Amino acid sequence: MRTWIATQPIDFRRGMDSLAMLVSEAFGANPYDGGLYVFRSERRDRVKILTWDGSGLVLYYKRIEGQFTWPPIKEGVMPLSHAQLSVLLDGSDWKRVPMRVVDQPARAG
Repeated sequence: MRTWIATQPIDFRRGMDSLAMLVSEAFGANPYDGGLYVFRSERRDRVKILTWDGSGLVLYYKRIEGQFTWPPIKEGVMPLSHAQLSVLLDGSDWKRVPMRVVDQPARAG
């Protein structure tokens, strides 16, 4: 499962259909592919995550006491590892968790 975070804050009045459209347009992705699409609020204290669970769209929403640590505001999206997402949702600094990239193993002949 791939995880992507939008680097621009969104209007948090958006619902799941509006966010699905944003995933298609801004991420250039299919909101029904099972990936996790993470959105931030302007106030930095809220997060919404949109995903498809196989039977419908699911929207997770969290408000934290304090502020989340977010990437710099710029155009586009960036990938997050599962560990980074977990640390982000915990309210800690996800940038301290490196993204581990592993090459696919060679196919056994």
